[in-house]
Amino acid sequence: MSRIASLPLFHQIAGQSVLVLGHGPAAEPKRRLVERAGGVIVDDLARAVDEGVRLAFIAYDDPRACEVAAINARCAGMLVNVVDRPELCDFTTPSILDRDPLLVAIGTGGASAGLAKHVRLRLERVLPETLGALAKALEAVRPRLRERFPDGAARRRAVDAALAEGGPLDPLDPQSFDKVEAWLSGAAGGRMGSVVDITLTSPDPEDLTLRQARLLGEADMVLLEGEIPPAILARARADAARRPLDGQAEGMEGAKRQADAVTDGLKAGNAGSGTDQSRPAGTGETERQAPAGLTLILRWRPSDRG
Repeated sequence: MSRIASLPLFHQIAGQSVLVLGHGPAAEPKRRLVERAGGVIVDDLARAVDEGVRLAFIAYDDPRACEVAAINARCAGMLVNVVDRPELCDFTTPSILDRDPLLVAIGTGGASAGLAKHVRLRLERVLPETLGALAKALEAVRPRLRERFPDGAARRRAVDAALAEGGPLDPLDPQSFDKVEAWLSGAAGGRMGSVVDITLTSPDPEDLTLRQARLLGEADMVLLEGEIPPAILARARADAARRPLDGQAEGMEGAKRQADAVTDGLKAGNAGSGTDQSRPAGTGETERQAPAGLTLILRWRPSDRG
């Protein structure tokens, strides 16, 4: 399994005290960030220790003062961020794209704040301002969505299908927020399931096609044949079921039966009937109807070319 440099978390600090030490251009962005998140700024270390503060931002001009303050705050049980000193940090702050309540956080683990900023600026041009309104609309219909789809897996498939590229609630459509009610009123029981077979020849995830990368991010189940490179598997959904492809299963029908059996075993939804008409889906890919969700078969066939 591929490693990530840090664990991304969203920390709720509304109404809570946060220590911010320092003044000037290094400290002010941290003060604004804390205030935007609803935190209460404390600028005295002794007071922060007495109040049991859990987070500390340190932005002194003097490097030695930063080191001493970081040690003292950490000994008091605080998680510490020292501006421009990643080696002294327990956490780093990402570049934030705000579509309240949807937040996109872009971090480099302290390697380059400038890079994170420019990635955010590119995404600012792509992601509609109405994404937050879409999130709020989905939140508002959550109780009705649970009534319509009591089974969690079926509910997730229905939402996934709606939010997929070209779906009725495509997040890149600026008007999607205004279509939630109509979608829920006419939503079927989620998209028809399918099995997609992908043959991989390169260990580099950058060599995936756009469609393959999207399918990895959407698949409910991944069946593996061979030693699939960890960097490729890292692109798959974290909660997708992963199983070795049964060597006794022959062709797409065998894979579909294996997916059905695993789905039943995980109680991930009720199996239904589907058509068996296959169609080409690009080089090295075949797609077929399956009872529920998206099952992805990954076959490892490394290229001999250097």
